[in-house]
Amino acid sequence: MTSMKKRDLFKNTVLALLLIGSSKLTAQVLHPIKWSYAAKKGNNGEAVVFLKAEIEDGWHIYSTRQKDGGPVKTSFTFKPLTGYALLGKVSEPAPVTKYEPSFAMNVHYFEHSVVFQQKIKLKHAQTEVKGQLEFMVCNDQKCLPPEDVDFSIPVK
Repeated sequence: MTSMKKRDLFKNTVLALLLIGSSKLTAQVLHPIKWSYAAKKGNNGEAVVFLKAEIEDGWHIYSTRQKDGGPVKTSFTFKPLTGYALLGKVSEPAPVTKYEPSFAMNVHYFEHSVVFQQKIKLKHAQTEVKGQLEFMVCNDQKCLPPEDVDFSIPVK
């Protein structure tokens, strides 16, 4: 085999290995949480926005009330806009509470799905609630790095 053919064979082999390796890396990206949003107008110029997490089996996310020193709690940051004002804090259903040896503390989490709610006072007939949420997802073997997700919820 000539040196030129050997070099071409080497280049093609390296290229094939890189392509195979990159496809395996892509296949390993995990997204076990899917977020969806809605809003419902109520009485007295108020509304409730709903932020729902659909959680794949075997995974969980943490409560907004998770204490410091353990996993990252779920948190919501609302952008201050002129169309609404927040009423109170984000509410959530009762979480599962369990002692977690890897964190050496009780953790408060949700499995399968959870709906967080935020009451707002409307200043206009229609508005958009914007912000960012942060959450951390774990299973019984590992935790993924905390993730930030932007949201925008129309209120009509």
